[in-house]
Amino acid sequence: MLLEMTDIIGLPVYTPDGTLLGNVNNVVVDVEGAKIDGLFLAETNPVLVKGSRGVAFPYRWVQAIGDVIILKYFPKKISFVEKEKGEEEEEEED
Repeated sequence: MLLEMTDIIGLPVYTPDGTLLGNVNNVVVDVEGAKIDGLFLAETNPVLVKGSRGVAFPYRWVQAIGDVIILKYFPKKISFVEKEKGEEEEEEED
């Protein structure tokens, strides 16, 4: 079955245990390889991602696509390490 990227955008994404992660907002494309490299979700389930922050994950984690997307892998919980203000300024200078 051949899918277009526009068919994927907006689809709900479920983890292997059936928990709704969120809806696809964008597709990450490998232009040189002419293939989908990953999927991006702008808003996510706060049970799975701290603060409902956006996440991108590799396309190889996708098990099936139909009316929904089912993942074959997703971490139990994602949290982010907050940088201190001084660290952000140092990185910008590099």
